[in-house]
Amino acid sequence: MNLSVFADLLSTGVLRGGLYALMGVGLALTFGVMNICNFAHGEFYMIGAYVAYFAFVVFGLNPILSILLASLGAFVAGAIVERLIFNPLRKRSKESWVMNAFLVTAGLSIILQNSVQMIFGTRYKGVSQYFSGFVHVAPGMAISTDRAMAFVIAVLAIAAFWIFLQRTDTGRAIRAVAQDERGASLVGINLPNIHTLTFALGCMLAGLGGASLLSLSPAYPTSGTRPTITAWFVVTIIGLGNTGAAIVGGLIVGILQTFVFFYVGNGWQDLVDLLLLIVLIWFKPAGLFGTPVKGILER
Repeated sequence: MNLSVFADLLSTGVLRGGLYALMGVGLALTFGVMNICNFAHGEFYMIGAYVAYFAFVVFGLNPILSILLASLGAFVAGAIVERLIFNPLRKRSKESWVMNAFLVTAGLSIILQNSVQMIFGTRYKGVSQYFSGFVHVAPGMAISTDRAMAFVIAVLAIAAFWIFLQRTDTGRAIRAVAQDERGASLVGINLPNIHTLTFALGCMLAGLGGASLLSLSPAYPTSGTRPTITAWFVVTIIGLGNTGAAIVGGLIVGILQTFVFFYVGNGWQDLVDLLLLIVLIWFKPAGLFGTPVKGILER
């Protein structure tokens, strides 16, 4: 194998994997803390992409400010959805919480897609580039500045999120709820507020991904479908609810897809992904780094 080609593919896979990790971390957080199989996760990716488009193209804001505004928009949208939909549902659902929440997210995905289509139409809304030029990572190998910045944003966002979970009182409260919801309630943690914050943070990470990738993947009503599938694949292979391992899972998937696409062909990466998932479910059902996930009422 040509060493330069290998290095090029590896760097491309790592860049792609970093963005997969960003989506996977948000999805794993929501599932790990709230036991919500969020199949509308990609729609918040779509919301982030649309907000970034209007901020950058219509209002002329600079790229970084547009991306930050998009992540804030996805955060607010997630908080509203949790308060209006999941908070009342949690009070009514008992043993059927997981299934009810899953059905709600599936329906929410359809509603958001059709609402965006009705308001903005089906035309792609993208930008040719946020940042011009290329970044030379090695002699004879360069990547677009847009792709490099998207990776840097993903890494910084994941690092900041990890520090938030580990070093702040609110982050510790989120981890406490994930470990033992009843115990967290007994020591005075406000569960409704933690649930809202957790869901909003997961949506914010998805929106950040959609905004940072706008120059590579334009906004349109179903633009979040593919990211949702990929994010679920990432969190499934590493173990449902395992937030930290989603970073490793994203890199694994990104590198695997890149090499398969180059050496086998377009479309085969999906088949290899499914084969990997089947093998893991057969031999290690909890995922590479996972443990059996309990229902929310068993915590």
